[in-house]
Amino acid sequence: MFVFIMTAIVALVLAFLFNGLKPMHDANEAIYNKRAILSAIENKLGKNLADLQDPEIEELFSKTITQKVIDMEGNFLDEAAVDGLGYKGGLAEHIDMKKEKKKPEADRVRPVFEYSDGDQKFYILSVRGNGLWDEIWGNIALEKDLNTIAGVSFDHQAETPGLGAEIKDNPVFKENFVGKKLYDANGEYKSVKTMKAGAKDPYHEVDGISGATITADGVSEMLIRGLKYYEPYLNSIKG
Repeated sequence: MFVFIMTAIVALVLAFLFNGLKPMHDANEAIYNKRAILSAIENKLGKNLADLQDPEIEELFSKTITQKVIDMEGNFLDEAAVDGLGYKGGLAEHIDMKKEKKKPEADRVRPVFEYSDGDQKFYILSVRGNGLWDEIWGNIALEKDLNTIAGVSFDHQAETPGLGAEIKDNPVFKENFVGKKLYDANGEYKSVKTMKAGAKDPYHEVDGISGATITADGVSEMLIRGLKYYEPYLNSIKG
């Protein structure tokens, strides 16, 4: 009886804590995601995002980012349609890429974040793939030409510190993507690959991560496949 009563009490306390803290958890997760999105263009902002408080990130995001959700054919979905898919709020920031990755490709939706401030304009696209131990993901910012990479940010679920985790922790790895191209001189889609033996193509290859071949290969696959999904959208907005 004592064990039963204690188990019931602990269960009630945990349920109370979960429900009571959920709004705070959701708010923290939302601001974390906004930092990650803006991190893809941190090198263009002239600001160290780590120095900005959460309200400053919220203000920067709301003032400069236009959110859009597209289907796999590049068509825009309004907030009501996105909300109808189970994403309360109906904005691009609410899209769960992990959930979308489990759907049949034809049924997926993608978030688009358009940054605009004065003469600066960037298109930030979200991708998700697999690393060595679990999923990896990233945000890829394109210049106004819709071809040149302006910056990237990556994250992971469980890659090894000092090895696969370098996709997030090593600034040099991320800087290597700046200036790379999605399309070659003939307009053919090539994306960007990480190369174990070192990059040779100045526009479509970057140096891999020593000792983390599988994670680096996962980044390559994620970019090739994930950015290809956005091609109908990119074609629709090209002048």
